[in-house]
Amino acid sequence: MGTDLHELLRSLRVWDVQLPTFDPESAPAEPLPLFTEWFAEAVAAGQSEPHTMSLATADEDGLPDVRIVMLHGADADGWAFASHATSRKGRQLAARPYAALSFYWPTQGRQIRLRGPVDVAPAQEGQADLHARSTGALAAALVGRQSEVLGSAEELGRASDDAWDRAQSDPDAPAPTWTLYRLRPQEVEFFQGDARRRHVRLVYRRAEEGWLKELLWP
Repeated sequence: MGTDLHELLRSLRVWDVQLPTFDPESAPAEPLPLFTEWFAEAVAAGQSEPHTMSLATADEDGLPDVRIVMLHGADADGWAFASHATSRKGRQLAARPYAALSFYWPTQGRQIRLRGPVDVAPAQEGQADLHARSTGALAAALVGRQSEVLGSAEELGRASDDAWDRAQSDPDAPAPTWTLYRLRPQEVEFFQGDARRRHVRLVYRRAEEGWLKELLWP
């Protein structure tokens, strides 16, 4: 007999841990300090890969797309991630330079959601960001051709071996299509889960001066 998906789903439990509390009255005036605090707490709690996030974009027809990417940094200029400009996400951002990000840290029952316009960083910043990462990251970038149709696993193996050789012999090798993007949020929501479903949702909305803070019903 095969697995009964619905029975399996009903057997699962969420937040089988002691969740932290969150007092929105104590939240700072801007979202970045709170993001930094929650991120550090996720790391301290042992959350696996807390720097990964969902990135949602839309194509020229407005059809949505989503995938997991890595956070490269967050500061006053925005939340940074990178990809090839020729990839699917790169083409979508060129057509519609607006996106949403979502972090989920189940060890603490927390989500953070952001959305806003996306800017392309200067090329030298993108290359500097790439070369500050691991040899494997550079090798993957040198392979290129992201989102293109692949003829066979063997073809990828050959291209990957060549890229690793180059990355190791030339750690400053350029990857021309590699691009650093920054999402400048117009809205940031912090979600703290509660075992009794009294979730706390605090949203920051960018105003003419500073940020407006509001609570949302869960």
